[in-house]
Amino acid sequence: MRTVRHTVVFSDIVGTTALFEAQGNTRATTAVTGLTEWMAAALGLHGGRVVKTLGDGVLAVFSEPASAVAAVVDMARRHHERPGKPDGAMDLRVGMAYGELVEVDGDTYGDAVNIASRLCERAGAREILADAATVEIAGSVEGAGYVRMGALELRGRAEPLMVYQVDWRVGDEHGPLTQRAGLASELAPIHPPNTWIELAWSGSIRTFGASDSPLHVGRGSQAPVRVADPRVSRVHARIEWRGGTVVFTDLSSYGSWVRFDGSETVVALRRSACLLHGSGQIALGVPFGRTDTPTLGFGVTDTELPETWDTLPPY
Repeated sequence: MRTVRHTVVFSDIVGTTALFEAQGNTRATTAVTGLTEWMAAALGLHGGRVVKTLGDGVLAVFSEPASAVAAVVDMARRHHERPGKPDGAMDLRVGMAYGELVEVDGDTYGDAVNIASRLCERAGAREILADAATVEIAGSVEGAGYVRMGALELRGRAEPLMVYQVDWRVGDEHGPLTQRAGLASELAPIHPPNTWIELAWSGSIRTFGASDSPLHVGRGSQAPVRVADPRVSRVHARIEWRGGTVVFTDLSSYGSWVRFDGSETVVALRRSACLLHGSGQIALGVPFGRTDTPTLGFGVTDTELPETWDTLPPY
C-alpha cells in the first residue's frame, strides 16, 4: 500500500443502452469492448496507468496532470475524427480530478476517484470535465483550452465543486471564456453551426439561432427575452453562439442557476459562463426551490442524430 498524488481519469461511452437495443447483444458487445480497449491504449500512450476497465468505461491514473489533459484531449480528437464514425455514434465523455490516492494491490482509492466518477456522470457527449486542481496544476497544454463552468453540486458531496470544461477543439475566433488568467483558452465547438435554442418564459416560447447572437435576457424593455421580475437585472444575461456552442453568460447582480434535465446538479453562475446543451431550466436572480422563482426553460437542438446505424466500425 502506498499514498500518491495523481490525476484520476474516468472515460466512458455514451448511449450504450440504446446501442444494445438497436444492434443486439453480439454486435454491440463487440463494438463496446473494442472501443473500451482502444480508450485504454490511448490513455496509456501518454503515460497513464489503466487501473481497470468497467464494461463501457476506463479508469486510469496519471502522475502529471498535464499528461492527463494531453491524453484525454488527444483521445477525444482522434475518436471524433475517426473515418466512418457516424456523428453521435458511441461518443465519449470524461471526468478528471487530482488528489491524494491510496494504491492497494493495483487498485486505487481516494476522494479524487469519486470526484472523477461524478464528473464523468455529469459530462455530456464529447465533453471533458475537470476539477480546478487538475486545471491549475496542468496549466497550458498544447491543443487544449479551459472553460470555467462554475460551482457544480455533485451527487454525494456536501459542497459545490468548481469545475472546468477541457476543450479539445481549439481555435475559436471569438476568444476565451476561461476566467482564470494565464491559461490557454479557446472555446471548442460542441454542437454543429446549425444549433438552435428554444426558450420558454412568462408564457412565451421562441426559437433562436446563431443569427440572433448575442441574445440578451433581462427585465429591460429592449431585451428580446424579457422577464418582468424585479429580481431579474435589466440586462441579466447574454446567450451567444460561439464556434457552434451555445453559451449562457450571467451579467447580473444576484446570479443565475442552471439545471439540466436528468441531472441533480446545479451550475451556479455569477458573472461567469456555462455551455448549454440538451434541455433544462435557468433560475434568474434567485436559486431554485422557491415557488415564484423566475425561470427560463431551454432546449438546445442540432442536426438530428441517427437512431440506428447500418455498420459499427471496428476498433
